[in-house]
Amino acid sequence: MKTQQSGFTLIELIAVIVILGILAATALPKFVDMSGAAEQSAVDGVAASLTSGAAMNYANAVAISSGVISGTPKVTVAKCSDVAKTLQGGALPSGYNVTGTDTAVAALGDEANCTLSGKGSPRKTATFTAIGAP
Repeated sequence: MKTQQSGFTLIELIAVIVILGILAATALPKFVDMSGAAEQSAVDGVAASLTSGAAMNYANAVAISSGVISGTPKVTVAKCSDVAKTLQGGALPSGYNVTGTDTAVAALGDEANCTLSGKGSPRKTATFTAIGAP
């Protein structure tokens, strides 16, 4: 009586390994240096938080000045670097800073485009909007 063996031949296994090697060779370069994109996304996220904080602080300042609410403190924003005080904790995350001209936004509702720089080499930058709330 003859027994029949089953399994893959050596040539089939080599073919699968070659195909996997080709797929890895084409996909790997796309994922090797994702750190630059991640650093830029982090700076964009912090800049968006600054814009949102400035807008919420402005709304609070308008409500206070019109007498709608009282007792809720607002953060004084007179220049770009002051917007960091609107974030939870009152400061920018470590490694981030407002760069370029520290534009004044002296009057209530004045707006200025400001630049934030973050981590990375070269340093990643993003813009945010400062809204005056004296």
